[in-house]
Amino acid sequence: MPDKTPTPDRAGISIGIPDAKRLKVIELLNTLLADEVLLYLKARNFHWNVQGMQFGQLHKFFEDIYEQLDETMDDVAERARALDGKAAGSAGEMLKLSRLKESPDTLDAIEMLRTLLADTEAVIKSLREDSEKAADLGDAGTEDFMVGIMEAHEKMAWMIRAHLR
Repeated sequence: MPDKTPTPDRAGISIGIPDAKRLKVIELLNTLLADEVLLYLKARNFHWNVQGMQFGQLHKFFEDIYEQLDETMDDVAERARALDGKAAGSAGEMLKLSRLKESPDTLDAIEMLRTLLADTEAVIKSLREDSEKAADLGDAGTEDFMVGIMEAHEKMAWMIRAHLR
């Protein structure tokens, strides 16, 4: 009896987006995933290493941020999988794909906040552009998905900015 186990060749995907466009959307999602991973790692690092008079408040604040980013990373990876793509998963892929750069280990609390704000705003700008690209590729679902993430990051940026004023 022939093997009927579903494979990409047998199961395929037919969701109204041509394969070439769907694959480009998956590339956008993996780049976003890499950005989210680097942002997460910075927030986690800052949570571990913050010092100073506002230690308690900032320790908890950075924790809240990395917990939110953890959920976002999972959602982005699952969106790529829902489109029958592979979610980027290695540290090397993340560093190669991310538009963000690693930050020095010698930041004080204010520099941590400024770095996190600059990177969050960079992700917002990228999401604004990438959501339009997803729309141009005919994927309204991913466009809406990215807009939702952008809105969450705009709120995150506002909260970071409030700590700097």
